[in-house]
Amino acid sequence: MTKLPISLVIITLNEEAHIERCIRSAPFVDDIVVVDSFSTDRTVELAKNCGARVFQEKWKGFGPQKAFATAQAKNPWILALDADEALSPELADEICARFSELNPEAGYLFPRKSYHLGRWISHGGWYPDYQLRLFNKSISQWDSADVHEKVQVKLKLKMKKDLLHWVFDGISDQVITNDRYSTLGAKELAAAGKKFSYLKMIFKPWGKFVETYFVKAGFLDGLPGFIIAVGAAYSLFLKFAKLWEIERAQKKASK
Repeated sequence: MTKLPISLVIITLNEEAHIERCIRSAPFVDDIVVVDSFSTDRTVELAKNCGARVFQEKWKGFGPQKAFATAQAKNPWILALDADEALSPELADEICARFSELNPEAGYLFPRKSYHLGRWISHGGWYPDYQLRLFNKSISQWDSADVHEKVQVKLKLKMKKDLLHWVFDGISDQVITNDRYSTLGAKELAAAGKKFSYLKMIFKPWGKFVETYFVKAGFLDGLPGFIIAVGAAYSLFLKFAKLWEIERAQKKASK
């Protein structure tokens, strides 16, 4: 396969189950950058075996970590994938076919399809879950957000074929991930000066469940759709509960 001047950029922590699939899904790139946060499994070894240049960097938050990784890339064009993602063969072909006409001022959105609990999830707001994964770093850069990081671009364009995502390694991983992201979300709210509200903690999780399961037809994904809707609601509940906990700790510290 002809190589294109695109750098595949990935940040990792203990991703031995996913890293090879991710890298091998983009055989057309001529540069692979992996920034690892001191994994204790075989992530680094497997990434190097796949031809990656591996840098080890202490965790800085999602935005800063991805910005650091992007800075190590040799090419202006960046294909920024999460380790648990992979290009479908059709998407890989689409990128190659469109490369010569890519707009350097644009960020390219990929429709992401997620696999969880034995099936591809098609409803509940999970598909098409457009993610910006291709951009030119000479014009566009990551923001500094610790969570929900974004690439700042002038224009957004869409690819047609799917980006594949193995979102959780089972229910236990879903619970752990929701706990971690709710902590980050609560800290983000506190940093923005948002105040805890009983009403929001009570009603927003219910609203999220109704939206995910009924409005966005999560019920069509069977029991996995129900589990996803409950998980989304619970994660939102945790975020507000942890915001209350942060405020409580701040009040105690100020006495």
